[in-house]
Amino acid sequence: MQNIESRQKAIVEIIGAQQIKSQGELIEQIRLRGIDATQATLSRDLKALQITKIKGEGYMLPATARQNNHISSGIKSIEFSGQIGLISTQIGLAPALAYVLDHHPSEPLMGTIAGDDTILLVLREGYSPAQTLDALSAVFPGIKDRVIHK
Repeated sequence: MQNIESRQKAIVEIIGAQQIKSQGELIEQIRLRGIDATQATLSRDLKALQITKIKGEGYMLPATARQNNHISSGIKSIEFSGQIGLISTQIGLAPALAYVLDHHPSEPLMGTIAGDDTILLVLREGYSPAQTLDALSAVFPGIKDRVIHK
């Protein structure tokens, strides 16, 4: 079961982060992450994840994932210190964004705690802020543009 979950998380992260126009491209990107998949397995995963292919554009995440792009506009900034991240949001939006993160689990992120306008991110040991941002980008496109470097 863990293999299926890891593979499907990778698929969502890859399609959320870059334009993929063919299953061959997707298989190659998955293999770069050390995950082996056949074309038949990939087809089943895409169907299970409700990922569609749009002619001329490539694979697209389901509407629920695209809606996250809208609410991610409420993210003001994100910064990291060690294995902790802090997302600053518009007032009242942090609980909703944390809920989305908690229900779209990613390997680097252990969990969240939300206040009114702040989300505390706890990163798993061994994952860098850059890896975490890659995973968060699959859920909230454009979040990398809001990183604070100190």
